[in-house]
Amino acid sequence: EAAWLRAVEFVAFDHAARRVWAVAPAAGAAAWAERVRAWVRAGEAEASNPTLGRDVPTRTATARVSAERYAELIEACHEIIRAGDAYQLCLTTRFTVPAGESPHDPVETFRRLRAASPSHHAGLIITPEAAILSASPEQFLGVERGLVRTKPIKGTRPRGADPTADAALAAELRASVKEQAENVMIVDLMRNDLARVCEPGTVRVDSLLAVESYAQVHQLVSTVSGQLLRDATVGALLAATFPAGSMTGAPKRSAMTHLLELEGAQRGVYAGCWGFVGFDGTVDLAMVIRTIVIASEQAGGAASVGSGGGITSGSIAAEEVREVAVKVRAPLAALGAAVPAGW
Repeated sequence: EAAWLRAVEFVAFDHAARRVWAVAPAAGAAAWAERVRAWVRAGEAEASNPTLGRDVPTRTATARVSAERYAELIEACHEIIRAGDAYQLCLTTRFTVPAGESPHDPVETFRRLRAASPSHHAGLIITPEAAILSASPEQFLGVERGLVRTKPIKGTRPRGADPTADAALAAELRASVKEQAENVMIVDLMRNDLARVCEPGTVRVDSLLAVESYAQVHQLVSTVSGQLLRDATVGALLAATFPAGSMTGAPKRSAMTHLLELEGAQRGVYAGCWGFVGFDGTVDLAMVIRTIVIASEQAGGAASVGSGGGITSGSIAAEEVREVAVKVRAPLAALGAAVPAGW
């Protein structure tokens, strides 16, 4: 459910300036820098890997529920909304790819995922329990010099086959009343969460309903920020905001209660957050979405990918099912797997 890694020696990359920084305590900085130089030299000597494109799937993932059952659960969400218990529910499911004859290689799988779905909050973490391979496009929390911001994503369209179709899909997303409502609901929820730990009057919406385009999808993204209280801690910030409203729905507690019953299983790492907390108080946490979780070999080595979407009174089941498939297709492809039939 949680893992903390204390990174004392690390490497930072400035991709724009093409510079590499070796960061370590002063006593060991010179030796660490030399190790990093050796890695850089070795990396420059490597030929580009021709296998990093999107592989042709050789197997099919298994889904926790069928597309038909997911559509039934959407109708159950509509009943909950009509009863007044929630006005948005982020309904999710899970797709699994067994280890097969050979275990999933986290590094090579991540390289394929990154090549197919580059993202500003992508990353790889390997722990003894599991490996997290993320192509997340969503920042959950960012803190710098006491200013906190969150960038909830609600609203999705696939990329088009050509520039004209692609532009039309982005325009359709931007104009969708249902997607706008879905996004604004979570913006209001995050404003409320941040207000618990921010100076009164400082919480604001910096950007509302902006379209961001990624390799696989167009997304509707808003940005909410606020000035943290002088004595606010990271723990207090997480207590006020976690889990993120974009993965629960609203009102948050009621939505989570209903979703646990509807989904029938814990989400695990999926729908949580990952990132770093700096010694100087800086924070950068991403949502665990568009993410592969590979269990340890001792736990069977299976890989899982969660996917879902926000359900409102205006949701159409067939469209929501397609959205789940659009989001999960690239992570499954990185595992050499196809989306199950019906999705």
